[in-house]
Amino acid sequence: MYDSQDLSESDLLALEARYCSHGDTVHYMDTPRVFTGCDGSYMMDAKGQRYLDLQMWYSAVNFGYRNARLNAAAHRQLDTLPQVASQYLHREKIELATLIARDMETKFGEKGRVHFNVGGAQAVEDSLKLVRNACGGKSLMFAFEGGYHGRTLGASAITSSYRYRRRFGHFGDRAQFIEFPYHFRGPKGMTKEEYGHHCVQKFKRLFETEYNGVLDVKTGQCEYAAFYVEPIQGTGGYVVPPMNFFSELKAVLDQYGILLVVDEIQMGVYRTGKLWAIEHFGVTPDVLVFGKAITNGLNPLSGLWAKEALINPGIFPPGSTHSTFNANPMGTSVALETLRMVSEEDYGAKVMRKGAYFLEALKDLQKRWPQIGDVDGLGLALRCEICKEDGFTPDKALLDAMEAEGLRGGIEIDGEKYGLILDVGGYHKNVITLAPSLEITEGEIDLAIRLLDSLLRRCVGQ
Repeated sequence: MYDSQDLSESDLLALEARYCSHGDTVHYMDTPRVFTGCDGSYMMDAKGQRYLDLQMWYSAVNFGYRNARLNAAAHRQLDTLPQVASQYLHREKIELATLIARDMETKFGEKGRVHFNVGGAQAVEDSLKLVRNACGGKSLMFAFEGGYHGRTLGASAITSSYRYRRRFGHFGDRAQFIEFPYHFRGPKGMTKEEYGHHCVQKFKRLFETEYNGVLDVKTGQCEYAAFYVEPIQGTGGYVVPPMNFFSELKAVLDQYGILLVVDEIQMGVYRTGKLWAIEHFGVTPDVLVFGKAITNGLNPLSGLWAKEALINPGIFPPGSTHSTFNANPMGTSVALETLRMVSEEDYGAKVMRKGAYFLEALKDLQKRWPQIGDVDGLGLALRCEICKEDGFTPDKALLDAMEAEGLRGGIEIDGEKYGLILDVGGYHKNVITLAPSLEITEGEIDLAIRLLDSLLRRCVGQ
């Protein structure tokens, strides 16, 4: 054995290169960064340099690193009941499920139940089982171009990127992918709302005749069980649809008995200024999947809520799915504290104010840089699309350079050196998907804009 405290960063990277799998979503950079600490909106390296994090662990740490209140909840649970087999009950599971189910009933007028798992993709897998079971074994799903629901075999089948399936084949049927109203790259001459209506009409055309392949017109039965949606596309580039889109889409789904499954894994828990992003759009989900920020990233927990008719014990009995760690006490206790914490003030209004401030600052930055083709956002889910100087042609190379330069650090602002952590998304991998801490201050937003400006000055023309 060796003393890990004696290992330099270069030693650690050499060991990582020899012993660690590269398949678990690392090595997007030539030299991965090794971090040693975190606090609030920042990560720290071994030299103590701070990196302002604008992606917060893919929107899992919505309430800031080392959030004192949520950390304390984890410590309390660790000292009382940190573990219990999932075949038994504990108070935190029951109280959390009750809180979520009652909130859904208040907001949507629907009785339902909550089912827990560990990771987001695992909860998506559970939802696929639930939907297939409720729909008589139908295995076909609709999903969106640009949509992302995970990389397990079932979840990758409803994720639009082929690269997640290419080397593994299919486990079941691949979804039929439908156009999402990505207005910046949509047909010219349409307003955002007109484009949303246009996309729904294209989808509705599938039901006009049996020869479009989805409907038995004699019985009115659709071959597809559900439509999986992200209210705002995550990995697809934080694309915000028009407000009329989901209500028009839901009318078509209801007409043909197709369930609406809403994936809130990345946009839920106040990222957009509401507990669930779908609340902005005036529709009621049949199933809602959640994860990530429900525990602020402290302990894995995910789950789903479904309408009573889909999930009651008579139709979805014990043993329908199982995970050793589902509903674990550490995760459910922190999630319960998270929901209590945000209920003590108008948390959504606070997020919306900060989001508006950040978005306005991004628009000001856009005026100075023609390479910023589009900025948009809802709450603190924000996008900044990096383009060629024409303001439209995607420029992945420029964004890759900006991301690498941000991780190199050494960006001097008011006498202090910083790094900047960015996340890259979008159909062309040219979108900065901004998911800062919901506790970010206006001063930190100002710092973020200055750091982005510095990265553009360093990288444009390289």
